[in-house]
Amino acid sequence: MFILEKPYVSDILAESLSKNQYPTLKNDTALALSQAGINLLSDAEFVAEYKKNPAQPVYSNSENAISWIDEHLDFSPLPKAIRLFKDKAEFRRKLSAANPDFFFQEVLFENLDTIDPSELPLPCVLKPAVGFFSLGVHMIESVEGWHKAVQTVQNDVEKIQKMYPAKVLEVDRFIIEQCIEGEEFAVDAYYDKDGEPVILNILGHIFASSEDVSDRVYYTSVDVIQKYREKFIEALKAAGKGSGLKNFPLHAEIRVDKDGNLGFIEVNPMRFAGWCVTDLAYYAYGINNYEAFMSGSHPDWDKIYEEHKNKVYAMILGEIDGSVDFTKIRDVDYDSFKSLFKKPLALRRIDYNKHPVFAFMFAEYTKDEMSELKKITTVDFNKYLIV
Repeated sequence: MFILEKPYVSDILAESLSKNQYPTLKNDTALALSQAGINLLSDAEFVAEYKKNPAQPVYSNSENAISWIDEHLDFSPLPKAIRLFKDKAEFRRKLSAANPDFFFQEVLFENLDTIDPSELPLPCVLKPAVGFFSLGVHMIESVEGWHKAVQTVQNDVEKIQKMYPAKVLEVDRFIIEQCIEGEEFAVDAYYDKDGEPVILNILGHIFASSEDVSDRVYYTSVDVIQKYREKFIEALKAAGKGSGLKNFPLHAEIRVDKDGNLGFIEVNPMRFAGWCVTDLAYYAYGINNYEAFMSGSHPDWDKIYEEHKNKVYAMILGEIDGSVDFTKIRDVDYDSFKSLFKKPLALRRIDYNKHPVFAFMFAEYTKDEMSELKKITTVDFNKYLIV
């Protein structure tokens, strides 16, 4: 069963709904799709269908659906499971028994000015207790950096509140947490019908610098999956222990230090990587994550490894810098943007009038070309905007 919401419905998701006739909630987002033949159910029909088999998988492409789930599926285990992961402060408290030395502190927005940064374990991270897409997230490496971050948060709160519902992004509460050093990875996974974690893809996150928190470049390769899959499965088992999670999708962000120690940055419930980023598994390995979750299937990683040994697949986010006046953007030079990539696989154009993004690009590299992919983190994307 599917609940579609803004900001974006992937073409692959829409095609999967039509092909497989998955029950889909009839709402404005679903009705706006040009894809024909989707099995749409009214609110009452959707609830009735769910009650026939409460164990069946439910997926949403966006956390904007959380409010509807809270209101219409309040009798189900979904709201509690969602809150377990969505509230980062609550999630940290759950993990604290296993890692008591990890520092985190919850603080109200209006009390940010009362925090003495000299008493914080720098470097640290300031972020909303409930949030996604790196909105409101700040890496802090100094006392001066703390004051700058707080000022930015105070200036941006009203704008952020207008962009996303409170269930998706809460800016009345923030958490300050110790920075988990090491490489960052994003994991698309689900707990199957037996409560066992199944990993559908692992994406490495490339940053331009230690202070960069953007989502510009992610990549995947069979080497990354082979190296980390079993470790991440064990971490997901620990995170879900005692929660009774079954047929439940999630997108986890995990950091691994030089000694191989794992630390969760956050876990986003009910969905895989946001917007269309999860489709990287399809362009890389031919895995349709939506169908895999619905059917409870496991990727054949041994076979995939043999077929993709020397390849690296990337997703590049065509983000628009916050300094740009959106009202002055007339068009985007998509051809020039596409020419950045030796082997583009797919380009998804995004309405830059509505979002601070103009495109998602999927591209293929070889392992020897990783330095070329790294360079993209510092490219000035403003030059592709026609103003």
